[in-house]
Amino acid sequence: METAAALTGSRRLQCVADRLDARYGPRRWQRGRPPLDELILTILSQHTSDANAERAFRALRERFSTWEEVRAAPVADVAGAIRGGGLAAQKAPRIQTALNAALASRGRLDLDHLADLPLEDARAWLTGLSGVGPKTAACVLLFALGRPALPVDTHVHRVARRLGLIGPTVAAEAAPARLEPALGGDRDRVYAFHVNMIAHGRAVCRARQPHCERCPLTECCDYYTTAVTPRRDIPAAAPSR
Repeated sequence: METAAALTGSRRLQCVADRLDARYGPRRWQRGRPPLDELILTILSQHTSDANAERAFRALRERFSTWEEVRAAPVADVAGAIRGGGLAAQKAPRIQTALNAALASRGRLDLDHLADLPLEDARAWLTGLSGVGPKTAACVLLFALGRPALPVDTHVHRVARRLGLIGPTVAAEAAPARLEPALGGDRDRVYAFHVNMIAHGRAVCRARQPHCERCPLTECCDYYTTAVTPRRDIPAAAPSR
């Protein structure tokens, strides 16, 4: 029988996804915010915590009653509303650029058309906006529209590299092209893999001092095989006299 350590490519990723489901529970996608709201929230979440982003999003909605008001407001007023989320001077013009692009493309302030585009076309439309990278685009596509696009944040990227699901030099921006095909275009599978990889990165496969002793993925993990196991095989030094 082929061992988990011998699995490669998509079969290895499927093994990882199955073991994460067993540890954290299978998760099913549930519809979230409208896609335009999700885009603006994700822009606000860049380089800050989720709590700060949510706080800035609420402040923006309290200050302006509609997205049209946000779009038409002086950029300084938008920045003032979101200041609590950090980097307001950069994020305010990005938000207005996104709103202007939505209006120019559709004649109204929504992004519902992304549900009907081929996935790569929808991704390209979003990443064509100033300040919107692959992770932000994938968050909108997955969370708001249920498209099987994988957001790769710092936790997903770190864990995927340690496991050997992607190479050690593969950047986060390039990781979805390598990981998504193995998840089979299944919305729930992509969603569960994303959420479970984050949970695992926070609780077990931490950036410093990963808890390999309680990890269910050691048999699938390049880091464990090459960095942890050899240390365990070194005999303890004899006590000095």
